[in-house]
Amino acid sequence: MKRLLHIFLLTAVCAVLLVAPAHALEYSFGGADDYLFGRPTSDDATYTWEDPNVDRSKNTALIAPGFGTPTSYLPGSGEYLTPNLAPGALGGGLGNQAGSVGSPNGGTSTNISAPGTSADGSGYPAVDVGVSGSDGLTVGFTEVTSSMYFSNGSLGTLKIPSIGLTVGVYEGTDSAALLKGAGHFEGTSIWLGNISIAGHNRGVRNDFGKIHTLKSGDTITFTTALGTKTYAVSSVTKVSVNDVSGLDPTSINMITLYTCVENQPAYRWCVKGVEV
Repeated sequence: MKRLLHIFLLTAVCAVLLVAPAHALEYSFGGADDYLFGRPTSDDATYTWEDPNVDRSKNTALIAPGFGTPTSYLPGSGEYLTPNLAPGALGGGLGNQAGSVGSPNGGTSTNISAPGTSADGSGYPAVDVGVSGSDGLTVGFTEVTSSMYFSNGSLGTLKIPSIGLTVGVYEGTDSAALLKGAGHFEGTSIWLGNISIAGHNRGVRNDFGKIHTLKSGDTITFTTALGTKTYAVSSVTKVSVNDVSGLDPTSINMITLYTCVENQPAYRWCVKGVEV
């Protein structure tokens, strides 16, 4: 009898447990810490910290260059997503115009196309062959000929001891030339007058990455098949991409170096040196 009572009581307890309501755990969710939490990607609003004057229309859309290519790290590089909307594509603006830039000596001008529109797509200006002035001063100019190339395909070697730079200089400022070293602006002088050279400042090659740190008087040497010239730095300036005066032929022997300004595609570093 006592055993049956124990079984009855145990059965009654189990029954009570089975019919008792189950209480779920209670959760509480607070709001987002700030209004930026989970901002939808389709939100095109201009926020207060963004520049409202930046062109965000389709004519600025670029297809990024391939990974690891010489221009993959350059701001603003790539092909236009909508070529018909590219600046100057329909014949207006700087895109398709070549400006006539006066000679520093007041003589006949040299034609220089707007930066970023050169045929090689390098972002540097394309320059026609320089001509002499008509004011009695001789504008120095030495044309590049086949006899000036070294066996490795370069036109010479540029050295800047103060920044530990020794680099070969190749004809042209397109990607192929700048992948090998520094590039000589086609159509500019290679010996007399103003020698103009460009180079990358970061990425696969960063040959000109420190030229903006040069000081007045630092020496630059350029060795070609015609000999070696030594220059002293006379100026280091940040110039607009539209300033192509550094490519003008001159009556004095000098050298002009160009490179991009990191994260500032509208500017270039321009270093000038005068022969000593």
